[in-house]
Amino acid sequence: MEDKKLGVIGGMGSKATAYFYNLVVDLTDAKSDQDHLEAIYLNHATMPDRTAAILSGEDKELRELLVKDALLLESLGASHIAIPCNNSHYFWKDMQDSVNIPVINMVAEVVKHINEGKEVKKVGVLATDGTVQTDIYGMECRKNSIEVIYPNAKHQKKVMDVIYSGVKGGERVTGDELKEVVEDFKSQGCDIVILGCTELSVLYEDIQDPYVVDALSILAKRSIELSGKKLKV
Repeated sequence: MEDKKLGVIGGMGSKATAYFYNLVVDLTDAKSDQDHLEAIYLNHATMPDRTAAILSGEDKELRELLVKDALLLESLGASHIAIPCNNSHYFWKDMQDSVNIPVINMVAEVVKHINEGKEVKKVGVLATDGTVQTDIYGMECRKNSIEVIYPNAKHQKKVMDVIYSGVKGGERVTGDELKEVVEDFKSQGCDIVILGCTELSVLYEDIQDPYVVDALSILAKRSIELSGKKLKV
């Protein structure tokens, strides 16, 4: 059987992409180097800031660069593409329409995952202002009769500080920074809280809360499956 090769549009940000790489390695059932999947990683660190581009409406350059990267990965032999950045999935259709290989829709995969477990009626989403404003999680959840809520203004500022000043800025932050927001979601009746930003995914293991679902971990698992490899049990 021909090897399937994962293509990754990364660098949004670099720490999240590195974490995704480690997730793919750690979650693959492999006993040797040869058991791991083959992959092409583009760490496109100079990609314009997704939140700034979306909120300003000046997203043409970002859209074109994402499509260009998808085409490049296809030309290099990728069988499917993963994008470890929630915000960029606002442009998912543009990327998918540009290539003849699957571009994994992380948002859709997350909603599919939460629907496979216990009955979920309401979820809270921790994400950037760009992801919140475009409501990409809300649109996907409502297709499945799931209500979505976002943090209040005070908590959203805290989330953005953790993402930009903390993880992206290289400052030391922990999952404790998000516990107040998670607890607020629980008090509002959320069945699940989604980490809908890959910078927040970096803090997932530190959060240790069964209510919290990590979008990046779900993307990593789907990437492994599409590559024809087995998941570690």
